Amino acid sequence: TIERVGIAGRNALAQHMLNAIASLLSSPPPPPPQPVSKLPPFEQLYIFAALIAGLLLLLAAQRPPPKGTVARWLPAPGEKRVYETWVLWYSIVWMGAFGVIIALELYEEFTAATYFLVCGGLAAPLVLRELARGGADGRPLGERHGARAQLWIAIFGFIGNYWYTHYFYCVLRARYTVPAWRLNDVPICMYLATHFYFSSYHVFANLALRRVATGFAPGNLRTALFAYVVCALSYATAFMETLTISHFPYYDFEDRHMAYTLGSAFYGIYFLVSFPVYYALDEPGNTPLEGTGLRGVALSSLGAGMLVLLLLDLTRLAAAGAPLTIGGKLWEVTPKGLAGSA
Repeated sequence: TIERVGIAGRNALAQHMLNAIASLLSSPPPPPPQPVSKLPPFEQLYIFAALIAGLLLLLAAQRPPPKGTVARWLPAPGEKRVYETWVLWYSIVWMGAFGVIIALELYEEFTAATYFLVCGGLAAPLVLRELARGGADGRPLGERHGARAQLWIAIFGFIGNYWYTHYFYCVLRARYTVPAWRLNDVPICMYLATHFYFSSYHVFANLALRRVATGFAPGNLRTALFAYVVCALSYATAFMETLTISHFPYYDFEDRHMAYTLGSAFYGIYFLVSFPVYYALDEPGNTPLEGTGLRGVALSSLGAGMLVLLLLDLTRLAAAGAPLTIGGKLWEVTPKGLAGSA
C-alpha cells in the first residue's frame, strides 16, 4: 500500500511538471481586444491640410472689390439679417441642449417618446416663430424670408431622411439603434433633429459664402473661390457632424474609418447642392432660383433634393458598388439596441 501511494505521488509530481513545461512552451493567450477608437483617422489631417492650402492659394489670387462695396458676413439690414441672426443665437440653445444630453448620458433613460419630444421641442421654435410673425402684420408667409427659409429646410431635410439615409445604411453600414418610432426605417426624431441641424448649417454656410461674394472683385477667380468654399464647407460640415456624435452609442458604423473619410465626402454631397441654392434664397444681387411665394420655394427644394439623390446614387455605383436595398415600413416601433427592418 505504501508503495502504491509513493508511485501515485511520483506520477502526480511528474504530471505537474509536464503541465508546467507545456505551459511554458505553449504560446501565451491572446490579449483582450482593444476598444475600437472613435477618433478620426490620422489621414484626416492631410485632408484638411490640403483643403486649407487650396483655400489660401485662392485667397491670395483674389483682387479687392470695387470701391464702395462693403464686405459682409451677415446680410444687409433687413428681414433676412434678422432671421439669420435669430438662427445663430438659437444654435447656441440646441447645441447646448445636445451637449448636456451627451455629456451626462441622459439619453440612456430616453424612450421613443422622449426622443420625439426632445427633438420636436428643439425644432418647434424655428417653425413657430415664423408662423407667429406671419400673423403679426397680415403679410403672407410667402413674402417672409424666415418662412420661406424654413419651408426650404423642412422639405430638403425630409427628403434627406426618407431617401438618403438608406444610402448610409447600404454603403457605410450605418445604423440607428435608439428606441424609436420609425418612418421608412428612419427614426422620426431624426427628421425633427435634422430640421434644426440644417437650419444652422445653412446659415453658417451663408456667412462664408456671402463674405466671398462681397469681399472680392467679381470674375472667374472669385467664382472659383466661391465653388471651392462650397466644396470645403460641405466636407467640413459632414466631418464635424460625424465627429461630434461619435460618442453617441446608438448611431454607429460598421467601419468608422470609412465613415470619417469616404462617409464625410458622401454626406457632403448633400451640401454641395444645398449650400449654394439656399444661399441664393432672397439674397440681393443673385438671380432668384426659387420663384415667388412658398410654391417656388418648395419647387426649389424639391429640385435640389432630386439632384442630391442622383449624385448619391452615381457615387454609390462608381465608388462603392454596393446594392441599394430599402426595406423600411411605413410605421415601425423599435426598442433600444435594435435597428429597423431594412
